[in-house]
Amino acid sequence: MAAALTPQYGGARRRLIEELQRKGIRSLTVLKAFDDVPRHEFVPTGLRHRAYEDAPLPIGYGQTISQPWVHAKYLELLDLKGTERVLEIGTGSGFQTALLTKLARHVFSIERLAPLAEQAREALRRCGIDHVIQRVGDGTLGWPEHGPYDAILVGAASPDVPQPLLDQLAAGGQLLIPVGDRDTQQLVRIRRGPEGFERTPLDAMRFVPLIGHHGFAS
Repeated sequence: MAAALTPQYGGARRRLIEELQRKGIRSLTVLKAFDDVPRHEFVPTGLRHRAYEDAPLPIGYGQTISQPWVHAKYLELLDLKGTERVLEIGTGSGFQTALLTKLARHVFSIERLAPLAEQAREALRRCGIDHVIQRVGDGTLGWPEHGPYDAILVGAASPDVPQPLLDQLAAGGQLLIPVGDRDTQQLVRIRRGPEGFERTPLDAMRFVPLIGHHGFAS
């Protein structure tokens, strides 16, 4: 992947990985994904000098690329083995999408905003990633045609967990979603077990709102 080898960003990428380790990220497969995926390709050109800061950055249309630690935490919690079928709600910049391709077998991604979806598609193409299946639509409805999913990641905050996403979770699968109001949310992990859904509250988070039929109104 030629973009990942851009020499000017090599040192900054290594420093970011060291910072993620200092902040508690231990998964070697997640850290390697961060080393393999060039984050600077997923931020606006005017912000590329900040691409490897552990901070969220604006990507246009009122949206952000999440703080790298948040992406790393999501992926470490899922503990993907490389065989999974994964649904991502909120393609955004496409950076997390690219990380997922290093950790799972099949990646499906939904973005509500068509211009962002196209930007992400171009960034993925620049990185040589052409096996993600994308669509523009209401992520709160999921994508039942390709389910069920071993993992579902929601990159925006919802007032509650959308029922269609629960319905599309495979037996033994996991769903990660920030739940709360527009200002304060808590990351929640939901596992689908033989007796039903097990809900575990995790870290406090702050995300843009999840807009859709089962989310917030626009």
